[in-house]
Amino acid sequence: MRSSGPDIVPFYAGEINRRAAALSRAGQSIIPMHLGQPTRGPSEATIAAAQRALVAGPNGYWESHELKERLTEHYREWYGVEVAPERILLTNGASAALVAVFAAMFATGERIALARPGYPAYRNTLTALGRVPVELDCGAASRYRLTASVLAALDPAPHGVVVASPANPTGTMLDAAELQALADECKRRDIVFISDEIYHGVTYRGRSVSALEVTQDAIVINSFSKFCRMPGWRLGWLVVPPPLIEKLQMYVGNFFLTAPNVAQAAAVAALGDGNELRGAIIEYARNRELLLRELPKLGILPVVEPEGAFYIYADVSRYTRSSLEFCHQLLEQTGIALAPGVDFDPVGGGPFVRFFTAVSTHEIEQALERLEKWLAR
Repeated sequence: MRSSGPDIVPFYAGEINRRAAALSRAGQSIIPMHLGQPTRGPSEATIAAAQRALVAGPNGYWESHELKERLTEHYREWYGVEVAPERILLTNGASAALVAVFAAMFATGERIALARPGYPAYRNTLTALGRVPVELDCGAASRYRLTASVLAALDPAPHGVVVASPANPTGTMLDAAELQALADECKRRDIVFISDEIYHGVTYRGRSVSALEVTQDAIVINSFSKFCRMPGWRLGWLVVPPPLIEKLQMYVGNFFLTAPNVAQAAAVAALGDGNELRGAIIEYARNRELLLRELPKLGILPVVEPEGAFYIYADVSRYTRSSLEFCHQLLEQTGIALAPGVDFDPVGGGPFVRFFTAVSTHEIEQALERLEKWLAR
């Protein structure tokens, strides 16, 4: 059979997920701490709005202007910035937004800078599209963040950069001054500035700062999957500078037509249910504190205290240099599903794993109990 297109490595957490699902079907108790999908579902208001949309429609290729206007209010309320509705493009999740932006903004062979460790789909999507990911080692010296100084040291300048704050897998954040420095560096060297803000709202110290607070030249990507707890609804959005609206609309429309109708209708209700959504952060914070306290007792060392998102990136070098093998064995023998560090850092991720904190506190307690017994063996 003819094979074409560049090869990309698997999303190893996806492999873990498929095996976990198979074990669950076979009756094994699984604690799902591998994927970034909150186990608590959407708010009641969100579900009720979806049910109304199922009955009343619309049932066609449709973009909700009401949702775009609500997102405009969201940026005003959360960040104090004005974003015209026409600058907002609704997408089939943040993943579709990434595909559209990478395809529209960069030519084959152009280089895009990324933090390592970082979200694996950046690297894999760029590679699949024929763009070149340039992963910058962002370790303890920069608190696992891609900063302006890290970007400035890259020579020649990349064509683009993707910055995530809060970051996956570390949960580190950039403040306004750091984002401003990045924006200035991008302007100085003509670098396309892409800000992934998918974990905004899931924070434990202060608030997330949007790139739009420091520049109107950034392309911002966000989604309803994390804060609004709607990962399977496949709804995200882009905020784009006015000169790029038409170009990115063409790519989004040709690739994906429109986002799911029911999800769009439900998302309006989700954005109006902030107090309920913020309530879940209390449980995430409790789980975070529990893991930060108990994991070191087991010889598993968090690399940094996360400020946002719902992950803890941790060093398991006391037990293994192969996080992938470690995660597979852990799943088979305990039912605990974790994400291996090689997903996020293909160079140095062997001794690291990522814990997910947006399960129930009871599941966190169960996981710690199972983990302690397993490691003792």
